Amino acid sequence: MRTAAGGRFAWGLTGSGHFLLESIALAQRLPRVDLFLSAAAEEVLPMYGVRLESLRDRFRIFRDKSASSVPVGTLYEEHYHTLVVAPATSNTVAKCAFGISDTLPTNMFAQAGKLGIPSYVFACDTEPVVVTRAPHDWVVLRPRRIEFENLERLRAIDHCSVACSIAELEAALGARLQALSLAWNTSSS
Repeated sequence: MRTAAGGRFAWGLTGSGHFLLESIALAQRLPRVDLFLSAAAEEVLPMYGVRLESLRDRFRIFRDKSASSVPVGTLYEEHYHTLVVAPATSNTVAKCAFGISDTLPTNMFAQAGKLGIPSYVFACDTEPVVVTRAPHDWVVLRPRRIEFENLERLRAIDHCSVACSIAELEAALGARLQALSLAWNTSSS
């Protein structure tokens, strides 16, 4: 089992705006976090007022710029003890559930699972009605049956825990910190 000694959290950002700012705030509270951005995440972040430059103040950032997802190799070198994908679009959930790894976050998810690294996925489409912040307003979404089926498939994946709210994700990460003998960051830096 990988330990916290020298290890880091890998955090995958996808193209979802659903609790995006809250997810980033949660990542900032964890010790030693690197961000792994999909191309869609890079498009969505500025829509929510988040600049890559501001994220670099707190995180190492890996971007989806290579066909073979070169940054995934850091998993093999035991740099990471935990993977978080948050927030995860329904597209990302479906890809992870069916073993498709064609973005940096989905490739990280697949390889983390093969290495036995625990993964925590904060899925967006988990309730019959989802109220979420779009870039300029709030919207009401009604996930389809296929989203719920994919969510159940994802829950059955080895080494994967699914959170359906930011509070559930925070609780799961709190338990992970405790298991690793780590603590939440208390400073704002």
